[in-house]
Amino acid sequence: MSGPADPVDPAARAPRLSNLQTRVISAVVLAAVALSATWAGGIWFRLLAVAIGAAVFFEWATMAGRVASIRQQAGSWVLVGLVLLALAVGMDAQTVFLGALGAALLVFLYGRLAGEGGWLWLAVAYAAIPAAALAFLRDGDAAGLWAILFLFAVVWATDILAYFVGRAVGGPKLAPSISPGKTWSGAIGGAAAGTLAGIGVAAAAASPASPWLIGLAALLLSVLSQMGDLFESGLKRRFGVKDSGWLIPGHGGVMDRVDGLVAAAIALSVVGALAAGADMPAHGLFGP
Repeated sequence: MSGPADPVDPAARAPRLSNLQTRVISAVVLAAVALSATWAGGIWFRLLAVAIGAAVFFEWATMAGRVASIRQQAGSWVLVGLVLLALAVGMDAQTVFLGALGAALLVFLYGRLAGEGGWLWLAVAYAAIPAAALAFLRDGDAAGLWAILFLFAVVWATDILAYFVGRAVGGPKLAPSISPGKTWSGAIGGAAAGTLAGIGVAAAAASPASPWLIGLAALLLSVLSQMGDLFESGLKRRFGVKDSGWLIPGHGGVMDRVDGLVAAAIALSVVGALAAGADMPAHGLFGP
């Protein structure tokens, strides 16, 4: 006679989420946090920018730790920490933005003079400058709110549609030696989606800027977003890792999610400052 059946662990029967489902859930949660902080503005958005900068630098420093000296690692951590602390305590965003540029230059010069590699000076620039740029754009008025929503819309629409159009259409690879999964069809579809999303946000904001300027700005940000994605893919290949980290379920690291946002945030702050003055970049597209 056979004995009683072995009990089955209820956890084993529970259906497991697919990788796509996990990615979608993580993306929705992250988007909700980002949009809530954007709407609240002030210290809440500053803290979001600080969290992004700190996570990005942690992941890059972890990957690059093998090729940087202890002194360079310590100096880079201190400089990034000072920039992020200045953001968190509410220092003038324009001053912090310029300070972030100076911090990156200091680490670069040190690396050159000491004969060391420049990977960590790039990490300082990659983490601190975009964090400061985000705070610089958001500031405290309605124009800042719309500028950040415009930025998010362009980058997110580009990322999502590039993925799905690339999978659906396929075709020639965009940069097979860097990121074999990306295609020209995905890049074009992403750029079109990002441009339309940007125009839609500008229309909702009743932007006083020319529709042609809005469209060109959105297209530029979309292209730079995809270039940022490729840069991060190349960086991971340089360090021999699949993901930049493990902080986001289904996505890997924070760098894997903000690679496009990094380049686009800097570009929008520069374009806005050129259009409206160095002290109010958001007004370049969304202010009087």
